[in-house]
Amino acid sequence: MIVVTGAAGFIGSNIIADLEASGLGPIAACDWFGTGDKWRNMAKRTIDAFVAPEQLASFLREQAASISCVIHMGAISATTERDVDALVQQNIRTTVMLWDWCTAQSVPFIYASSAATYGGLETGLVDDEGATAVAALRPLNAYGWSKKATDQILLNRAAAGRAPP
Repeated sequence: MIVVTGAAGFIGSNIIADLEASGLGPIAACDWFGTGDKWRNMAKRTIDAFVAPEQLASFLREQAASISCVIHMGAISATTERDVDALVQQNIRTTVMLWDWCTAQSVPFIYASSAATYGGLETGLVDDEGATAVAALRPLNAYGWSKKATDQILLNRAAAGRAPP
């Protein structure tokens, strides 16, 4: 089973469409649908499990043997978000939890960072994924900061030899 977080968003739903077109699956869709029209992004998709983000950790434990990949697109991506605690929980802690789970289970992990980590480019754009280059970035909003903080944590884990395939 391939777990896709942020599944009902534009990118997540298109990833699911591509997985289906490639004959890959089954697919577990992790997202909140709310009261809007996000469900329409999933209307044509065949989903084997729907997982609320707050139930993701227990779903991973229960389904560990059947999970072949985690594609993590889920995040609070509003650059105007004011609830930094929510950003820390969803964007940082959830991503780190998924990284650690995939590492422990040897499950491939695909994660999306964000261009919002670059900020105003006061230091200039450096095409370098190293910890030093990431540390020099100055995001302009809390969302960008949350993605940068996540990148730094994951880079440190990878440098210490703790990375998923």
